Amino acid sequence: MNAPRKMTKVLVTDDDMAQRLLLRACLETDGYEVWEAEDGSEAVDKLASEPDIRLLLTDLNMPKMDGYELIRTIREKELRYTYIIILTSMNDRESLLRGLSVGADDYLTKPVFPDELKLRLRGGTRLLKLESQDLLIFSMAKLAEYRSQETGFHLERVSHYTRLIARDISKNHPELRLSLSMADEIGMVSSLHDIGKVAIPDRILHKPGRLTLEECSVMKTHTTIGGEIIKDIYDMTGSLYLWLAHEIAMYHHERWDGRGYPLGLAGEDIPISGRIMALADVYDALNSKRCYKDPFPYEKVRGIILQERGHHFDPKVVDAFLRQEDACLAIKQRFRIGWNEMDRRNPNECL
Repeated sequence: MNAPRKMTKVLVTDDDMAQRLLLRACLETDGYEVWEAEDGSEAVDKLASEPDIRLLLTDLNMPKMDGYELIRTIREKELRYTYIIILTSMNDRESLLRGLSVGADDYLTKPVFPDELKLRLRGGTRLLKLESQDLLIFSMAKLAEYRSQETGFHLERVSHYTRLIARDISKNHPELRLSLSMADEIGMVSSLHDIGKVAIPDRILHKPGRLTLEECSVMKTHTTIGGEIIKDIYDMTGSLYLWLAHEIAMYHHERWDGRGYPLGLAGEDIPISGRIMALADVYDALNSKRCYKDPFPYEKVRGIILQERGHHFDPKVVDAFLRQEDACLAIKQRFRIGWNEMDRRNPNECL
């Protein structure tokens, strides 16, 4: 039995009603579900209310919010990538270059020819399908979580923590060149930080007692295994998501003072994604129940984070966490289900 075909949604943004009607007629003939907006402001509202819209056709010269500002707004706020095609006059090279420079993916010159429009949209759809394949890869993170018998909602919590901290750093430390889009991507791929544990033997992963030095060495290889698994896929796809995932898997146990693993990197030699993940992972572990401990009192958790500023953790990451502390506490409360369950994970996980 064939799976039902889901209609692809396209948002057409143009203050010219006649142009919108022409584009609608062309797109509906080709099987697209068409949404319309008269200007950039209305388009932003439509995209916020309908997250399944991933394709956008937009004019550049519009009232209220023009196409350039629309593109900038989308790129700053998007959690999932939106493929943007701009509509421009054939002889308006300056507007075309400006539109592409602020984040458009492709362009069509007016008058728009139906065959060319369909081909450009199909190219965008193919790109978005590659992202869907990346999302399939992210589901492997759940396999690692189930196999490690992690505390409920661990992945969800660290995803929110990393996104909050990364966004704060993007805003307050522009010298680190961490864009808001990259900050959101760090949050998205943080769930893959322990993917390498799928290769750790059960006798070590589920050992109820303290690990030997040899067993601890094996456990530590989950960083290099996870990093290499994801890098192999990155080499085939070139996806930025996967490069960030590789960094997080490989470097989330490195320490600011150089006493971490697997490479013993120190300071800014550790990618910022790994530095953010390091704090989020430890913060969640301290707040969570383990078979060998109850959740630490929050003041103790906070004290450990502060004590490790400049030792385990990047001082800028700690400062970002402190600015977002109330939001992190709200996430901790929101995803608290499962904390009273016994976590049978190895009590000596070589943090």
